[in-house]
Amino acid sequence: MSHDEFDNIEGYTKIDRYNLKLIDNIALKYKNILNAIGENTEREGLLKTPERVAKAIQYLTHGYDLNPEEILRSAMFEEDYKQMVIVKDIEVYSMCEHHLLPFFGKAHVAYIPNGYIVGLSKIPRVVDAFARRLQVQERLTTEIRDCIENTLKPLGVAVVIECSHLCMQMRGIQKQNSVTTTSAFTGEFLKNTTRREFISLIGSKLH
Repeated sequence: MSHDEFDNIEGYTKIDRYNLKLIDNIALKYKNILNAIGENTEREGLLKTPERVAKAIQYLTHGYDLNPEEILRSAMFEEDYKQMVIVKDIEVYSMCEHHLLPFFGKAHVAYIPNGYIVGLSKIPRVVDAFARRLQVQERLTTEIRDCIENTLKPLGVAVVIECSHLCMQMRGIQKQNSVTTTSAFTGEFLKNTTRREFISLIGSKLH
C-alpha cells in the first residue's frame, strides 16, 4: 500500500514536519554519495531516494529539537509515594554516531519518588528524545538517568538498556546474536538490595 493510499484511510492522518531548506541541502549530499559509489541517481528507483533519505535522517535525529527535562516537567504531580516506579520494555531506536547505523532494543527505567511523580508516558518520551540523536549506548543510558535525577529529584534512578547494534552485525566483527547491556544508577539504587529488586522485576513476566 502506498503512502497516498494510507492518507485516505479513515483515522489515519499523515503529518510531515520537515525543514524544507535542510531537506534540499541533505538530499544533494546524498545524491553525490550515491553517484560516488557508482550508482545512477537518474534511474527510476533512485530518483526520489536522496529526498527520502533526507527526510528519514531528519526524523531519526529529531531528538535534537526536544527538551527532555521540559517533557518531564510538563506532567509532574505532587504525590506522597516512595516506592519503586518502573517502566520497562521501552522500545529504543537510535543511530550509532560512529557508523550512522541503527542500534535498537529495550530500555528499563525506574525511579523512587521524593514528593513528585511523573506521568508514565513521559518516561518513554524522554527515552525517545535522547535516542533520536546520534548516540552511543553508554551515553544514552546516563543521559536518561541524569535527566530524571535532575528534574524529579527522586530518591534514586535506575536505567538499564539492552540493544543490538547493526555496526557489529552487518560489518566489522559480524556477530549476529550479540546484545549490549548498559546500566546507570543513582541514590537508593546504589544499594544492593534495591538494585537486586529492580533487576528481578524487569526480568519477571508479571504482565
